[in-house]
Amino acid sequence: MANPFVRARYLLSAHNHKQLPPDGAFEVAFAGRSNAGKSSALNALCQQNALARVSKTPGRTQQLVFFDMTPPEIEPPRYLVDLPGYGYAKVPQDLQAHWQAFIDQYFRTREALKGLVVVMDIRHPLKDYDRQMLGYAVERGLPAHALLTKADKLGRGQQSQALLAVRKELFNAFGDTVSVQTFSGESKQGVDEARAVVAGWLGL
Repeated sequence: MANPFVRARYLLSAHNHKQLPPDGAFEVAFAGRSNAGKSSALNALCQQNALARVSKTPGRTQQLVFFDMTPPEIEPPRYLVDLPGYGYAKVPQDLQAHWQAFIDQYFRTREALKGLVVVMDIRHPLKDYDRQMLGYAVERGLPAHALLTKADKLGRGQQSQALLAVRKELFNAFGDTVSVQTFSGESKQGVDEARAVVAGWLGL
């Protein structure tokens, strides 16, 4: 089958629960700290340069952004969901609280959610929020996959060391429920591997 991700197109942005699409689709959510490379990862997976906005300014994604990648004659719909970038101090506190409550409800109640990808800069992995997001998935019994992005910034030996260290820490915290890989949207390293994981969760 041709890469179904190239079909991805912007569907809607939801700032509260009422704006979410009907809860009958298959969805995979992408989370990550501000400037971890989440937009670049989504663009690389979908072979599009501007699907998800890439910004030098952290905290640009301020809603749940849904991308529809449903192949023809397949039901229910298949969505990729870009979660708000987190960990950016300049966002007003009340807005941070709103995001937190909204995402918490989304993870606890969203039946369509089939898996979570957490994007982390390979040079600064497993911050508190990364663990929190992975914890959401594990609590729900959902599969989770960690992308160690910007791997092109490190040599192969350093990449291997970072991957082993993160894999060990994830296993100690969550058992074998969270997988991890190195990734680079710039060099396309690991793109096929990540795409296969997400496609499997979406049943594609």
